[in-house]
Amino acid sequence: MEHAPLPPELESIAAAIVDSAMKIHRAYGPGLLESVYERCLAHELTLRGFHVERQVPVPLVYEGLQIDTAFRIDILVNNQVIIETKAVAQLTLLDRQQTLTHLRLANKRLAFLINFNVVLLKDGIARIIN
Repeated sequence: MEHAPLPPELESIAAAIVDSAMKIHRAYGPGLLESVYERCLAHELTLRGFHVERQVPVPLVYEGLQIDTAFRIDILVNNQVIIETKAVAQLTLLDRQQTLTHLRLANKRLAFLINFNVVLLKDGIARIIN
């Protein structure tokens, strides 16, 4: 599916996210808990001047039923880009579909699904656009 190009501001955030994740992976490699990578990535992005929130609850309304926390965004950067961190053997199609659902429910355009439990981080990064 073709998407409209992302604005330069989002592309700038995207570049910083990938660079930050690479820096952390170079320092520690695979093998840590997801929560450790999440905290390190949030810290690195904060050091780079971004507004970063962790474990952001996202509500859902289903036929008049308000569910205050349908899911939690691992990291939200500048209230625009979602990052889901993983430390698994491999990303699955389900991981990608869940992240796309999160994008839709949060009304955002760009997400990164980052699996740090890989030898080469480029093999663990999925860029997902809504």
